[in-house]
Amino acid sequence: MKSRICELLDIEYPIFQGAMARISDSSLASAVSMAGGLGIIASGTAPTDYVREEVRKTKELTDKPFAVNIMLLSPYSEEIAHMVCEEGVKVVTTGAGTPSRYIPMWKEHGIRIIPVVPSVAIAKKMVRGGADAVVAEGTEAGGHIGELTTMALVPQIVDAVDVPVIAAGGIADGRGLAAAFMLGAEGVQVGTRFLTATECNIHPNYKQKIINAKDIDTIVTGRSTGHPVRIMKNKLAREYVKLEANKASLEELEKLGVGALARAVVDGDMDYGSVMAGQIAALVKKEQSCKEIIEEMFAEADKLLASF
Repeated sequence: MKSRICELLDIEYPIFQGAMARISDSSLASAVSMAGGLGIIASGTAPTDYVREEVRKTKELTDKPFAVNIMLLSPYSEEIAHMVCEEGVKVVTTGAGTPSRYIPMWKEHGIRIIPVVPSVAIAKKMVRGGADAVVAEGTEAGGHIGELTTMALVPQIVDAVDVPVIAAGGIADGRGLAAAFMLGAEGVQVGTRFLTATECNIHPNYKQKIINAKDIDTIVTGRSTGHPVRIMKNKLAREYVKLEANKASLEELEKLGVGALARAVVDGDMDYGSVMAGQIAALVKKEQSCKEIIEEMFAEADKLLASF
């Protein structure tokens, strides 16, 4: 299943590993890249020095292409935008904002630019600004999300732009991969499935939470703040949603959420940690290496597409 994105990025399989804050580190990114996909280091709100160190670790672990995701709302985003040039990173993905001001600089350094977009209008704007491809992420995804579903969003963006479109949100097996290609995508981005990868360094409790998930076990918090986030249902989620229903102030909501992601990822607190995951979590039933995950997904998709 080759596509323009494979040629553009010099990767074997048209699959990106999702940029998950505090999760997508050098261990996970390098393993995905070594397996033939595009591993991505998530900068989140981490300091520049931390991200730089993860970039250097990844270079030591693999000579394959990898990316850095820059969350443009981060207070360190401008520093990281310059750092990727200094470190010779070849691919940058972006989220939570518009990277327009950095695109000329990145182009000068030969960096491929792939923004994550939630709508046709933003996709067109990014392409006009010089994006080499876009990730069309549906609301089924874990973490920060938009409103449109992957099924509705992907074909509309495919019709609206002339660069490769990567489908994201609700994809965890060969069926989702094949469906994305049928919708016109030239690749997929997968996050939740990689949470249970052997090379993913989250707490074992987090991995088990994903493996035990049922179809209705995720919920969206933060709609009232304008920053909706999909997480697994737990005591934190229920308390947050209750506060939102009672018109709690932004300060109250932020206080509840401070440190919640670290509590889940590092401490394994499944009650009051922010356990980010997509709606597809219930399809993830085992821990595998990144290589096994990628090869299994593409074998399933190839078999399905060959039957038509």
